[in-house]
Amino acid sequence: MKESTLRDILISYERKRDKAEKLLEQRKNDVYKQIPQVKEIEDEINKVGLEMMKLVLKNPSNKEALSLEAKEKIQALTNKKQDLLNKWNVPDGYLEIQYECNLCKDRGFLPNGKKCNCLKQAIINESYKMSNLSRMLEKQNQCTFDASIFSDKIDPHEEISPRQNIQLILSDCDEFIYDFDQDNGKNLLFYGDTGLGKTFMSSYIAKELLDKGYLVIYQTAFKMFEIIEEYKFRNSDNYLSRDDYENLFECDLLIIDDLGTELTNSFTLSELFIILNTRLLNGKKTIISTNLNPTQLGELYSQRIFSRIFDNFKMIKFIGSDLRWQNKIDKIQKGENW
Repeated sequence: MKESTLRDILISYERKRDKAEKLLEQRKNDVYKQIPQVKEIEDEINKVGLEMMKLVLKNPSNKEALSLEAKEKIQALTNKKQDLLNKWNVPDGYLEIQYECNLCKDRGFLPNGKKCNCLKQAIINESYKMSNLSRMLEKQNQCTFDASIFSDKIDPHEEISPRQNIQLILSDCDEFIYDFDQDNGKNLLFYGDTGLGKTFMSSYIAKELLDKGYLVIYQTAFKMFEIIEEYKFRNSDNYLSRDDYENLFECDLLIIDDLGTELTNSFTLSELFIILNTRLLNGKKTIISTNLNPTQLGELYSQRIFSRIFDNFKMIKFIGSDLRWQNKIDKIQKGENW
């Protein structure tokens, strides 16, 4: 991501804070018009605070007693104000600033200087837009799922139809989403031929969790290893490159699409193991999508990688014929462009 893009995101945070402050002023003015006593009490609270500061400057040795007396007066005035607000049915927090993110108060950074999850997600969302993934998530979600496009003919090898199979898979995905915040060690491996719905289901889960406020990274295996290579061999001092790399470990959900299409060598094998093992140890969840079956995975990857996947991932098989190819055939037969 370009630094100018990050700067634009941070400017958007400034606008959020400005908006929150303006809305608070509007709410205050509305309350003051309806209940003038509230403004009088707030002015009195400010007056007590100023008087206490003046007295402390004159009598610093008596600071504790003066502070305690001021706190008691302020608390009494605050209680009086709250009783008045309750009488007029003013909602709790109505006269407090309301941020979109209460953790960072719409600054993007926590008090310890680390990025807030909301900023991390904003950066990722912007990356989605740049990679066109946001359009994919709009098309592949709960509202667009249609089981009827899958064949209802029983597969003699699986003893189940593709339609029945995808409905069972949907149930697994919904359960994964519902239980996502539980420390249950659930991870998913989608496998099967191309065009059977693996990417759709990955997108389906990604969008549902993004909408719930979780930090989700969706990358093809090829792109993921490109990010790792960029960080380790080219721009390790670049904080944007470092963020991309660290997000692979720290995000709530990492979705690795098309595992097996990358160039497999000692570097990719080592990095894949580090990512999977670290996420498992930290209780972070992962979804892997691949065209390879479990036997092929075992042959392509090292034993320790395969054992991590076999022991910690629920293997979900997609069956049927290539829906994307079938869709093209149907359009050709109808005389449509594809």
